[in-house]
Amino acid sequence: MLVVQEIFGVHAHIQDVCRRLARLGYLAIAPDLFARQGDVSRLPDIPSILPVVSKVPDAQVMADLDATAAWATASGEGDPARLGITGFCWGGRITWLYAAHNPRLRAGVAWYGRLSGTTSELQPTEVIALAGRLKAPVLGLYGGKDDGIPLESVERMRRALEGAGSPSRILVFPDAPHGFHADYRPTYRAREAAEGWKQMRAWFRANGVVSRASADRA
Repeated sequence: MLVVQEIFGVHAHIQDVCRRLARLGYLAIAPDLFARQGDVSRLPDIPSILPVVSKVPDAQVMADLDATAAWATASGEGDPARLGITGFCWGGRITWLYAAHNPRLRAGVAWYGRLSGTTSELQPTEVIALAGRLKAPVLGLYGGKDDGIPLESVERMRRALEGAGSPSRILVFPDAPHGFHADYRPTYRAREAAEGWKQMRAWFRANGVVSRASADRA
């Protein structure tokens, strides 16, 4: 299971997500996808982090995730036939991109990942443009009160997926803000986080991303 970080890097929350997935029997790996551009763990706030993140090319991220999956296979602990990905915020967008990139991916779950907005030479693609090019089904988990991701863009993505005949789907929690799964932030919502986790597990089971241990354990 590839686990993709928020803009804050592979910090305690992302490490905890990996531990929770590991207890379910998954080989959960969160590669440090900003390592070449800077150590965001040493930066004090979002305004100082964003210039680092803006220098991270999408192509580099796709290659690093491919390399991580290849390492997992070579280790003998990972099964390439049951590859899944989940990501949060910045990593939510990357989850959608990776589902359009890797034909061997079985499924993805994107937590409140940006769907539209400013593009650049290094990040040239809006997620909405990929609706008809996804190679694996993605479950998008979004908050209806997300100040950073307009509900209008979420609905546009839903329509684009439906128009493309994609098996991917969008689930909106009407009262949830951005970051509702992040239990270290004031935006955390325990009920929606628990339901999102339940939906994530069901999505992976339904799409063949099952661990070698029982997926119902822990």
